[in-house]
Amino acid sequence: RSSGRETVARVAAGAVAKRILEEYGIEVIAYTISLGGVEAKERNLEFIYENHLFCPDIEAYKKMCERIEEVKKEGDSLGGIIEVLAKGVPAGLGEPVFDKLNADLAKAICSIGAIKGFEIGAGFKVAFMKGSENNDPINSHGFLKNDAGGTLGGISSGQDIVIRVAVKPIPSIRKVQKTINEKKEEVEISIGGRHDISAIPRIVPVIEAMVRIILADHLLRQLANLAFQKRLEFPKFFRD
Repeated sequence: RSSGRETVARVAAGAVAKRILEEYGIEVIAYTISLGGVEAKERNLEFIYENHLFCPDIEAYKKMCERIEEVKKEGDSLGGIIEVLAKGVPAGLGEPVFDKLNADLAKAICSIGAIKGFEIGAGFKVAFMKGSENNDPINSHGFLKNDAGGTLGGISSGQDIVIRVAVKPIPSIRKVQKTINEKKEEVEISIGGRHDISAIPRIVPVIEAMVRIILADHLLRQLANLAFQKRLEFPKFFRD
């Protein structure tokens, strides 16, 4: 069944993938940029692992904690947004059609419980842009911006991969809600027991793990393809 407990296997696999990526200078960092309407303005990556919400903004972290306490008293829960940054990803990972890198990342992340939204780069903002605004200019030194979010045509561009993920509020809350019972009678329900106010702190490490797994998978595919090409020649009718 869908449970946060099954994600321990994902995190374990992500730890193995992390070791593989480190060999190639690839780093994956996930952090909270919004929780309960409180948004992080700063991106202090050093502060991420110094607080239990993985927030990169000290002031925003304090406000998030206050917001959590407020909602806890109400018997309710909170959702938020997690941003993921993958640095050092080489150009060329992914496929142009069925195994697009961004599609595989979306599939992996959306397989995590409580995830309700995924965007890469400028994401949904591109719907309000012109082509000239959305296109990432490039010169002899490289790209001048990164609205594409590190992938073009399903293949990594060599830029940082930037992803944002929407996490829904936990549905198990003490606040009274309307529902129906097994007899289809209208009733009210209040869920007791110990429940987190937000899934954000639990999900951040899982998202990091899933992104690492996908990047490691695509990296190993490329290495296998290169090894295969070096060992074998094309059939004679191709060479003729």
